[in-house]
Amino acid sequence: MSNFGEGKPHAVLTPYPVQGHINPLFKLAKLLHLRGFHITFVHTEYNHKRLLKSRGPNALDGLPDFAFETIPDGLPSIEGDGNVSQDIPSLCESIRKNFLHPFRELLARLNNSATAGLIPPVTCLISDFCMTFSIQAAQELALPSVLFYPASATSFMTALHVQTLLDKGLIPLKDESYLTNGYLDTKVDWISCLQNFRLKDLPDFIRTTNPNDFMVEFFIEAADIAKRASAMFINTFYELERDVLSALSSKFPSVYPIGPFPSFLKQTPQSHLASLGSNLWKEDTKCLQWLESKEPESVVYVNFGSITVMSPEQLLEFAWGLANSKKPFLWIIRPDLVIGGSVILSPEFVDNISDRGLIASWCPQEQVLNHPSIGGFLTHCGWNSTLESISAGVPMLCWPFFADQPTNCRCICKEWDIGIEIDTNGKREEVEKLINELMVEEKGKRMRQKTMELKKKAEEDTRPGGCSYMNLDKVIKDVLLKQ
Repeated sequence: MSNFGEGKPHAVLTPYPVQGHINPLFKLAKLLHLRGFHITFVHTEYNHKRLLKSRGPNALDGLPDFAFETIPDGLPSIEGDGNVSQDIPSLCESIRKNFLHPFRELLARLNNSATAGLIPPVTCLISDFCMTFSIQAAQELALPSVLFYPASATSFMTALHVQTLLDKGLIPLKDESYLTNGYLDTKVDWISCLQNFRLKDLPDFIRTTNPNDFMVEFFIEAADIAKRASAMFINTFYELERDVLSALSSKFPSVYPIGPFPSFLKQTPQSHLASLGSNLWKEDTKCLQWLESKEPESVVYVNFGSITVMSPEQLLEFAWGLANSKKPFLWIIRPDLVIGGSVILSPEFVDNISDRGLIASWCPQEQVLNHPSIGGFLTHCGWNSTLESISAGVPMLCWPFFADQPTNCRCICKEWDIGIEIDTNGKREEVEKLINELMVEEKGKRMRQKTMELKKKAEEDTRPGGCSYMNLDKVIKDVLLKQ
């Protein structure tokens, strides 16, 4: 990787403080570090504590040129051991009100250290799309500011049209009955290049009956402020979302697809960065040994991500659907996955799956997906999981929960044809049937082949000379290093 110039550029990266946003920005930090940048990665104090708990007391010691800093999140402390994802609307509200001041103070501290010759001066800010306060801070210091959109280009396109949904009277919904009376099947084909998309395929925060819904306002404001950024990175690749990216470039000329990061980093030697991680839960690596004993492409991997929660009844439907499919499975059940309590699986279920099922609390997902024994992924369709599955060539069973997941599910199942959707009230019979469809039937084999083709294209895009590789180089030269 190239090292640009003599004086090291210094990038400050600030993720939205939940797992699914931290992971991709952390991968981008590694890519920039490999291109010669001094990195300061900013966690909230809450997540800093969680990382020390999950990864050990020295996990955030960093390297001389890859450092970690913290800012407070302005939220009340959580009772108990504080090892859960925080409430999203509360976080968004606090970001709007409380983050700019401590962020300014952090930048002043960093520049004081630079004056003392301890680190290079800050030369650019890169922040999550939701952390728009960083644009104001960058303007005050006359620094380039790049926003990072951690989801798909398709969901970014929908975020840009939330105001239009309001203007057209499509939201807010008239009352709760509109969630179930077929209204959400209304087509939104006036959004360029989203053919046959319905309201239910858009991010779920639009399903509100409140005319002053905070999350709707937050996204309208973020999309508006984003236009002031020097550039926008999206963790996607041209071959995956070609039409949407072309349409976006007319609205946002400075949008650059630079993913998928799993493919990018897989092709880059980075042994000195191996000790730096970003998982907020402790990873159980025993599951990798268990996978060694399984046949190639025989195991269903099940993980609903870091925020999804479900009722005890829904958990049982998935449990018995998996058991009755008779397929080996690895199921990640977080401590806070079930609403209102701990997970209790009956002795009968445990006996039934003892020879072929493994349940773990968290795992190194990319290693699992790339294991030869994995044949399918039952997922909530978070964007990181989607890209990691594509980068590993693994087709998906989709059970979207919230945020951009319905949009990703639509793309996976209808646009790219590499997954099958499970009904919201997934019953055990349906789960069993669809697992078999994915793992052994002709449809599943076709989807696996298509996923492998996309995996190959992702690798081509992130190699030297590929579209994502050249985009990253271009933004580094034209924006991040612009004096």
